Parts: sequence; structure tokens; C-alpha cells
Amino acid sequence: MPMWQIFAPEGAYDTADKEALSNAITDVYADLAGLPRFYVVVVFEERRPGTIWVGGEPADNFVRVVVDHIARQLDTPELRDLTMEMFEATLEPFAKDRGFDWEIHIDETPIDLWRTQGFVPPPAESEHEKKWAEDNAVSSWQGEDAEIFADQLT
Repeated sequence: MPMWQIFAPEGAYDTADKEALSNAITDVYADLAGLPRFYVVVVFEERRPGTIWVGGEPADNFVRVVVDHIARQLDTPELRDLTMEMFEATLEPFAKDRGFDWEIHIDETPIDLWRTQGFVPPPAESEHEKKWAEDNAVSSWQGEDAEIFADQLT
């Protein structure tokens, strides 16, 4: 599950902008990584003037993006670079092209510290995860795969 927190000046994005940016972010994960769309969470944190400071100075024209990755890890420098390039390209029309100063970083949370609606998510790229993506919903998955995956987490 990637969770994006977008800290932006109050009024920087209207509802249509939020929908467009959220869909662009979700498309990266769903189309390129095969993740279920419901894995992707985007939270817009609007900040009043005088509430974002950079280098000890007010930064009322600044967008900060914090991404928490859980469902997939960026295991190689090449994958990290590619991911950052994709995310920067996704954000560019909503930040750089609008004249905002901006910054992004990604944290990675171990997958064994994640549950969704009480379920351990199925293994990456498994048939069960593909079903979740197709259904765009959580469903129970049991059997040998679940036991093997649970053993891998311990």
C-alpha cells in the first residue's frame, strides 16, 4: 500500500486537481506495478500561510510530498532512480508547472507491519493479488499460499 501525503498551500488544488493528481498517482502503481487501485491512498494536507517553513523562512509556495511504501520495496538503485523519475514526472504538472517549490521522499515500511481490512495482503504478483486488483477489493485468501507467505514474514 503506498500512502501519499501531499502538504500544500491552502487552495493550491481544487477538487478536480485532487482527483486528477490522485488518479495519476494511482495509475503509476496500477498500470506499471500491477497493484490493486485500492492500495493507493492520497491525503491532501492543506496548510494555511505561515505554517510551512523551509530553512527558517516561511514557504507559502512550497509543496512537500511524503510517500510510504509497503506493498513493494525498491530493492535496487536502478529501480529507485526509475521510481523517483516516474513520481517527479507525475508531480510536475501539479507542482513545478504551477510555480511551486517542491520536494518528495519515500519511506519503506516492512510488509509484515501491514494489514488491510484485517487481512494479510497476498504475495506480490500472486494470483490472489491479481484477483484483488481485478476486483478492486479485499477478499479472503486461504490455503498453502497464505501459509507459505505467513512463514516468510516470520
